[in-house]
Amino acid sequence: MDIDNFLRSRRGAATTRTLQTAGFTRRMLANAVRDGVVSRLHRGVYTSRASDPDVVAAFRADGLLTCVSAARFYGLWTLGGVDALHLSCSTGQARRGVVHHGACLHPVHSYLPIAGVADVLIHALRCLPELEALVMVQSAVSQALLSIDFLKSKLPGNRNGKVREILDLVLPRADSLLEVLAHTHFTRAGLKVQMHVDVPGVGEVDCLVNECLIVELDGGTHLEGKQVKKDQYRNNAAMRRGLLTLHYYYVDVVHHPERMVAEVMAVLRNREVGRYAPARYAPGWVPPS
Repeated sequence: MDIDNFLRSRRGAATTRTLQTAGFTRRMLANAVRDGVVSRLHRGVYTSRASDPDVVAAFRADGLLTCVSAARFYGLWTLGGVDALHLSCSTGQARRGVVHHGACLHPVHSYLPIAGVADVLIHALRCLPELEALVMVQSAVSQALLSIDFLKSKLPGNRNGKVREILDLVLPRADSLLEVLAHTHFTRAGLKVQMHVDVPGVGEVDCLVNECLIVELDGGTHLEGKQVKKDQYRNNAAMRRGLLTLHYYYVDVVHHPERMVAEVMAVLRNREVGRYAPARYAPGWVPPS
């Protein structure tokens, strides 16, 4: 493997020590810089033309990417974009456009300037709005990167009380960020919510609310023709069992949760007062089977 391809495998940047460990001599590095194959960012760091800008920024600042800026490197869910670089810097000096975090106390990424997942999540819990931090933690737990008990052990005392409350919202299983968000919104509205319920004749549903209303949280694949037909047949099967069904999408759960909860409450109220069984349908109107 040549130097350029090696750097590409490291997000386009690496330290001299990393390169030398991989077998590239100082002469080889000097020749690569002379030929324009790589660039010398500063003493001890080399980059390729296809380098990741956040990784380069972290090397330049002598810091570690953390919080939401590190999420994509661990495959963690996030809400929206990142409007600033989040770093843990050894110097602690203020830099424009950078959100500074405290020191990292756990093992860091094996070769990139990125905090370890434990510090990334601790920083996120103390920095981000509640739901943004929640989806990152949920994603890490769902991937078995760490446990809730481990995180709680790292956040003791009264000053971390609010942070630990976020951890209490994490589900044992969540296949998407929509599930943990919907569960949080529904339970905070006072509803009884069961996740991943196996309904006989229907299959596994995302949410069963108050034991009578199915809520499905649909991603992009649910817009495909075959999936739409499958969903409709599942709805029919649920109706035969006396269960109503509502479907919501990313925009509903993430951007309009109040409207989603209000619609769920309206359906539950209508069911409670019998609006799905009008009085004119007196007993005996259904033909015998």
